[in-house]
Amino acid sequence: MNQEAKAASSSLNRAKTYQLVLFPMNNGATNVYYILTMNFIAYYANGVLGLLLAFATTMVTVMRVFDAFIDPIIGAIMDRTSTKWGKFRPFMVLGNGIMIISSLLLFFGVRVVSEDMMWLRYTLYVLFYVLYMVGYTFQTSVTRSGQTCLTNDPKQRPLFTIFNTVASLIGMGLVQFLAPLVTGGNYVTEQFFNIMIPLAIIVSAVMTILAVIGIAEKDRPEFYGIGGEGGGKEKVKVKEYAAILKANKELQRLMVAGAGCKLAFSIATNMTVLSMLYGAMMNNYGGLYLPMMIIGYVFSAPFFLLTVRTSQKKGQKASLVFYTKIALVMYAGVLVLLFLWKPGVASLNLSLTHINLYTILFVLFFGIGYGAYYATADMPIPMVADCSDYETFRSGRYIPGIIGTLFSLVDKLVSSLGATIVGLAVTGIGLSTLPDGTTPYSDGMHMLVIILFCVVPMLAWIATLIAMHGYKLTGDKMKEIQAVNAVRKDAVSQGMSIEDAMEKWKTIDQVPETYKEK
Repeated sequence: MNQEAKAASSSLNRAKTYQLVLFPMNNGATNVYYILTMNFIAYYANGVLGLLLAFATTMVTVMRVFDAFIDPIIGAIMDRTSTKWGKFRPFMVLGNGIMIISSLLLFFGVRVVSEDMMWLRYTLYVLFYVLYMVGYTFQTSVTRSGQTCLTNDPKQRPLFTIFNTVASLIGMGLVQFLAPLVTGGNYVTEQFFNIMIPLAIIVSAVMTILAVIGIAEKDRPEFYGIGGEGGGKEKVKVKEYAAILKANKELQRLMVAGAGCKLAFSIATNMTVLSMLYGAMMNNYGGLYLPMMIIGYVFSAPFFLLTVRTSQKKGQKASLVFYTKIALVMYAGVLVLLFLWKPGVASLNLSLTHINLYTILFVLFFGIGYGAYYATADMPIPMVADCSDYETFRSGRYIPGIIGTLFSLVDKLVSSLGATIVGLAVTGIGLSTLPDGTTPYSDGMHMLVIILFCVVPMLAWIATLIAMHGYKLTGDKMKEIQAVNAVRKDAVSQGMSIEDAMEKWKTIDQVPETYKEK
């Protein structure tokens, strides 16, 4: 019993506080590039390089689809990797290095090509964009898969959401805050990209270094799954992906929820949509964009604490469902207010300088809705780690790379539609260039903003709630899974085969009490 107790004392792999804080910086590092791509690269292609608008917006989708399909390949490579520098750190460093090189080539090299050789501009733009996405996929794949070795404590994993959001605010938020200040909302100038690209490179590189420090101590074979002869090297063939996805139904449901949230986020926060809302409709982009963003973040703060508390008590599923419902109800109020808006009518216009009832209600509905949503937007990320642990429980294999990138496959395929949907919608109302903060109001913008800013997110949240209805990885279920995995791991470390350990311990009632989390 003493040996049993000794083994059980380490049955939960807990992270140190600095590790929980620093590793999510990896997501912040990639989100710097994500926001540049999703919000500004079409402005660069169309406004600076002179490429066709339809081409510029469609390429964002095409490259996102390309990114999605190479995800599982990189995931499989990651699962086979185990070096003296670990499984995950090589992908983080290599990915960020590739993005630095490709960003310089894409945003500075291509524009050197003469306008008389537009065919070469198109060609180089595509080639460097492809290289850019390869680097992005290398690094972003680690965010989901690396959590599995960082911690498996059900009380710690929810903390990843809040630290991940903080990291995103540092990276992605910095770009969003500075963007309208650099050139007053004009995103089609070389000056804008001359400032933003070097800044993004520096911020992302620093955050990558911090993330590497955060995972360094845990990026070792003893923290890879149950263990055994593989030593963290799982060889899974591409043809097995479908079988893994079919068997792991919880991952399927999480894919729907995560993809829906990402699509909502990519469209509702798209710079073009916000330019039409705050600039063209409300006629005060400079006075509304940043203040409304700050209001959203301020409302998010208490929800971060509430979601973590709910996740620790009832599990991440319960937290995601509850706060998504709040967001859905609040955005119904925003939807009504946008329907009531009329151009030139002060009482039905958003203004932070001349406060009216419309503004008060808009701030409350938007603030609470955005706060609840933003606090849960990244929650599917730590839930992917739960699905990976469930796969280890189900099959005995430690394949966080494949599980994480299978999730990303659908997530990116759906979210890739964001820029194209916005681009096609803008074209549909007769505009030949993407609206920015200086674009005047034109017919069709009102309904377009209603659909993109409200209706699309609300439909995505409804899909999330439907998907989560049958999701079985509750807080209590994850405690059972971790206990079974822990007793199997200790048995394997003492010489038992994985097959025998899988056969001997299948349910929580077969596990010694010392392994059960109280």
